[in-house]
Parts: sequence; structure tokens; C-alpha cells
Amino acid sequence: MAEFKYQNRRDFLKYFAGTTAVLAGFPALSKEILVKKDLVKLTILYTNDIHSRIEPFPSNDPKYADKGGFARRSAVVESIRKESDNVLLLDAGDIFQGTPYFNLYQGELEYKLMSLMKYDATTIGNHDFDLGIDNITKQMPHATFSFINCNYDFSNTSLNNKIVPYKIFEKQGIKIGVLGYGVELEGLVDKKMYKDTVYQNPLPIANATAKLLKLDLGCDYVIALSHLGFKDDKKISDMSMAPQTENIDLIIGGHSHTFLEHPIKVPNRVGKEVYVTQVGWAGIWLGKLDVYFSQNSKKISHNSGNRKI
Repeated sequence: MAEFKYQNRRDFLKYFAGTTAVLAGFPALSKEILVKKDLVKLTILYTNDIHSRIEPFPSNDPKYADKGGFARRSAVVESIRKESDNVLLLDAGDIFQGTPYFNLYQGELEYKLMSLMKYDATTIGNHDFDLGIDNITKQMPHATFSFINCNYDFSNTSLNNKIVPYKIFEKQGIKIGVLGYGVELEGLVDKKMYKDTVYQNPLPIANATAKLLKLDLGCDYVIALSHLGFKDDKKISDMSMAPQTENIDLIIGGHSHTFLEHPIKVPNRVGKEVYVTQVGWAGIWLGKLDVYFSQNSKKISHNSGNRKI
């Protein structure tokens, strides 16, 4: 996989800004050009498997020296927000576990920092149960973003009515539906940690939720926050599920810590393209996908570029 190295954050931001808006042969599209061409640009930023990486990796780390960390990601996100009016910041789960910060603060710090960065939504990953389901409930008041999952039944747990199956966001007249689903917990997480949470096959539930969002609730674009993993020969994964979906436009994945420079296009069960993406772990990369909508026809075009930060 290609390595992208920069002398400093300014060089990175300069490069990042230059890659964000190439569409159908046009150079970077200014706000004036977007208006003239009757286009609305939605910028989707995303992370997965942050794993309590509050600070960058140490400078002597053999693989990820000085990479990741909340401060660096926050600066990049803020710079993109200054350039783009319509930004969604999403996460695909496993916020918890991996550094002493989690042991000390039990997730409070992670939720507070993500709230300061103005994350819009996340889904639940298996490691988010590492201190038990009641700890998730305990830390949720520190979060200003939504928790989304449609395939875990939390009815008999402390998370009952605290997790929503989907959320609709509206940006400049464009309606974006976001749903979420997670991996089977049995055999992966100690039963006492997830208690009476009931796992359900994500495929039929995700398809039903996506249909509700797009056909009944009028969403122009549907995003799935998935914590299934990119590819698995034995269990359902993003790459095995995507061809069986309908009405989902983008799958933002997690769990397998897969680094993808660009989303992979997969035909769904009716032949329409689904974008599948994931950006490793620990905030080493920030995912970025620009989606362009025609205000009249709602025709969609994409441009992407996931990069190290």
C-alpha cells in the first residue's frame, strides 16, 4: 500500500485540500462553481477502531511513529470544515480499549474529545463492551453524538432506548440516512460484558432499514456504519454483505483494521454501486468521501481520498 509522507501538517493540509474536489474532469470546485452547476457537495469524514488512541504513537514506534492522535485529527477536520459547508463526521465503532487512557478514564475522555470534534454519529463495536455494557451507558452522557445500531436488541439491558436504529441528517436540502450494525458477540465478547444483548443477522435488518430510509422517509443517500470487518471467509462481512444489499450507498466499515486508500465499488443485488470503505485503526488515517448531488435530479457522483494524518 502506498505511503504518503509530508514534511509537516501544513504540507498535508495543502495536499489534502487539493484532492477533495475533482469531479468528471473538472478541477477543484469552488462554492461559486457548485452553485452555478446546481451541485451540492456533501463531505463525509470517517474513522473506525480508534481504540483510545488519544495521543500519537511514540516517535520510536517501528510502524506508526508519530501517527494518529486526537489533536492532529481535530486540526484536519477543522480545516476541512472551513472549506466545506456540508460535513458529516462518522465513526464505525471500537472507540474503546487499547491505551492506559481507557483504563484510567473508562471511555469518558474518548467521548468528550469526540464531542469536542463534533462527531455526528457512531456505531457499537465489540471492544466497546470491554468494561461491560453498563459502562457504555455510564459514559454516554459525555457524548453529544448519536449511537446507531439496528441489529442488536438492547431491550433487556441498560442501553434500552439509548441506541437508535438510524438517524437522518439534512444538509442543504439533501437528506442523508445513517444506519448501523455490529458483529456477532458470542464467542468474541464475554457474555457477562454484553449481558442480554441479542445479536440479529444484520443483512435483512439493514436492508429493511435502508428501504425505510430511502423509499419511505425520502433520504437521498444512505450510509451504513458497519462493525463486521472488511472480509471474512467464515462470517458475514462488508464484502460478502454489500452484494446482497439494496438502498445502501456507502458502507463505512470497522473491526478488521483494514487500510483502504479509496472505497471499493461493489454492485448490489440490483446492480447499483455500493461503496465499501475502511481506514485502518487508531486514527492513523482519516477517511474522506465527497458526494456531489444535483439539486434538480439528485444525481450522485463521488470523489474520495483516504489519507494518513
